[in-house]
Amino acid sequence: MTRKDAILQAATRLFSMKGFKEASMSELAEMTGVAQGTIFYHFKNKETLFLSILERIRQDIVERFDQYIKENSFETGLEMMEGAVSFFLHLAGTIGDEFLLLHRYDAYEFAEINTTCRAHLEAIYNCLLDIFEGAVLLGQGDGSIRDLPARKTALIIFSMVDGLIRFKTYNLYDAGALYGDLMASCRRILQNNDGKS
Repeated sequence: MTRKDAILQAATRLFSMKGFKEASMSELAEMTGVAQGTIFYHFKNKETLFLSILERIRQDIVERFDQYIKENSFETGLEMMEGAVSFFLHLAGTIGDEFLLLHRYDAYEFAEINTTCRAHLEAIYNCLLDIFEGAVLLGQGDGSIRDLPARKTALIIFSMVDGLIRFKTYNLYDAGALYGDLMASCRRILQNNDGKS
């Protein structure tokens, strides 16, 4: 791992635990065992570092989902949606710091004043929504998913899943205990009972 990657990894952990506002570059230097000057050599300032983290999160999510889709086959769009929901939950457990960072309010406060931050956050959510929407469209094409507005439906399913992930992220509730109910709810929303299922 390069020094820059080590800084990004440690900064992701620090920002996820303390938030953008409260995280300090001196604390990051202590965590990584490098001088602050080394951090500033790689990242112009705290904002640039945070934006680099968001870009890395987006790339990581896209790469992992692409790999998942390549390694799995789905007979129907409904199966693809169920797989995407399951993998999204798995991913949130695998890269928990990244999801904790995405669920922190101060990231969105920063996005209100920084258009690049807003664009990165939108790109992260849009890549996830695109996957869900693709499953809806595939399912409508093969008859497994009923005729619904694809993007809005993807947003509703995403919101349900992300809400459950937030329970897990904040250690409020065991998300696994609701997995079966979540999947049944997704099927009830999506399943075309008139066509193939």
